[in-house]
Amino acid sequence: MITRGNQQAHSIREYMRGGKKHVQFTDLSSQLPEKCRVFSILTLIPGASIGYHVHEGETELFYILEGNGRFQDDDKFCDVSAGDCTATFSGHGHGIENTGDTNLVLLANIVKD
Repeated sequence: MITRGNQQAHSIREYMRGGKKHVQFTDLSSQLPEKCRVFSILTLIPGASIGYHVHEGETELFYILEGNGRFQDDDKFCDVSAGDCTATFSGHGHGIENTGDTNLVLLANIVKD
């Protein structure tokens, strides 16, 4: 199966998880395996964020493709940039904010346990 770039769905989510501004989603595949809930590129404009939230029964991975941000991992904060990868396992929480002057672009994958 292949999903061509012109077939990928795009959407905007305002104030995602209580965050700031909006996040653009590009769903990379038109079909996902049963245990995969999200496989998308997320673009956060400068100042945008995804608010802190906890995952239950699933793991979320972020791979930072472009830009700079501040990642919240439970109660810890760290700066992230292109090439960094984060993992938030079931029972743990995270959030992310674009702290740079350019878009923060990341690959997001959520896999059910």
